[in-house]
Amino acid sequence: MAKQPREQWATRTGFLLAAIGSAVGLGNIWRFPAIAYENGGGAFLLPYLIALLTAGIPLLIMEYTIGRRYRMSPPAALRRMARPAEALGWWQVMVSFVIATYYAVILSWAVRYVGFSVGQQWGDDPEGFLFGTFLKVAERPGGISSYVPGVLWPLIAVWVVVLVVLAFGIRRGIERANRIFIPMLVLFFGALVVRSLTLDGAARGLDALFSPDWSELANGSVWVAAYGQIFFSLSIGFGIMVTYASYLGRRADLSGSAMVAGFANSSFEILAGIGVFATLGFMAAGAGVPVGEVATSGLGLAFVAFPTVISEMPLGGLFGVLFFLSLVIAGFTSLISIVQVVVSAVQDRTGMRRRTAVFGVGGLVALVSILLFPTDDGLYLLDVSDHFINQYGIALAALVALVVIAWVLRALPALQQHADATSAVRLGHWWRICLGVITPLVLGWMMVDSVRKEFDENYEGYSTGFLLATGWSVALAALVIGVVLSLVPWKAGGEDIDLDMEAPADRKEP
Repeated sequence: MAKQPREQWATRTGFLLAAIGSAVGLGNIWRFPAIAYENGGGAFLLPYLIALLTAGIPLLIMEYTIGRRYRMSPPAALRRMARPAEALGWWQVMVSFVIATYYAVILSWAVRYVGFSVGQQWGDDPEGFLFGTFLKVAERPGGISSYVPGVLWPLIAVWVVVLVVLAFGIRRGIERANRIFIPMLVLFFGALVVRSLTLDGAARGLDALFSPDWSELANGSVWVAAYGQIFFSLSIGFGIMVTYASYLGRRADLSGSAMVAGFANSSFEILAGIGVFATLGFMAAGAGVPVGEVATSGLGLAFVAFPTVISEMPLGGLFGVLFFLSLVIAGFTSLISIVQVVVSAVQDRTGMRRRTAVFGVGGLVALVSILLFPTDDGLYLLDVSDHFINQYGIALAALVALVVIAWVLRALPALQQHADATSAVRLGHWWRICLGVITPLVLGWMMVDSVRKEFDENYEGYSTGFLLATGWSVALAALVIGVVLSLVPWKAGGEDIDLDMEAPADRKEP
């Protein structure tokens, strides 16, 4: 099978929109506002900005540089840096595989809730509707006993759309989709924020979010939360940005692109905070309680708190449609990027044509997703898998990769030189200090703190057996499978890859 020529973004704007579309996902809307509120309100913005400048943007630049320099997916790019490092790349690919299986399910819920918003079908009990009528969640986790058609069919539709977009390739598929969906997301979410600011009690909600508690800055957990939010919201650590950057041209501005993507992502998070807390302020005012009593995050915010608000406000149906359409678009652009990591790795590994890889490996991801999650046990599986793959997949894999690149391979000076060759903003010693010292220390502390909490009490009170079967085992399997895949003889297009050949991006122009 002949090796296929590598695709390339049509324009820098197309790449930036795709990178922003990947970073701006569900977590920006339902995670950042609660994290900020719980960690000092307005004062949280200071450690958040410092985390962006010392970890977020430096990590983006590093991943962009690795991707553009070697023009390959994470396993192949890391293998070019050092043969044993290939296992880290496959670990990241497997993390993306797992995340894609359940991320699509949440997206399918949002699709259904667009329709539910029109008639406010959740009635007077949004929580009972979500967990009982809609998801039909079993009383306790333990085993799949039935499928939920109301989730199954929209999930199949989500996967069909995602695979079709990927099948059209980088320019005609991913880039074109993001050129359409990112402006739509800004338009819909902007309209939602404007509407939320006109609600009674909106100022009360914004005051709760942005009133600074400067004393919290002396709390180490606040700084860890800031770095954690930046890390998890920028799509770094599990191969997406390496993959996307591998389709860049040789003259692409890497540091400038990273700054644009990083600040765009953070701007959207702050905008989401304004919209969410203005709405929660309206909810609190109507209930006659403090904002803190209605403030929540995650599924509870999106599928319980917001439907409650929608039922109480004028033109609630329109507000609901805008909110859930925003969730659909943000989730859709992120899911495309996650699956592309797996597709790209398989293409580089086997020399497959794009559509064969998309419908082969992408179809496998979709099949696992469809078999496991639209079930009465699906919510429990999703919750535990998400927790463990985030903490001991994304974060741990990124920590190990960063230590290997910065300290074992000592590759940061060469990567800096490569980035500076085509970037408007040149990198200084600060970049190597951030990646070699600050970020590994913060990620290491996050790991220690997370493991300590795991052993203090079982996550969400689940049984130890269930956590071992669906949490720890999933995180461990991603690592083990990654190592096994790295041990298989590496061939592409039927020929061994020459590990010593010069990186394509480093070759002299004719």
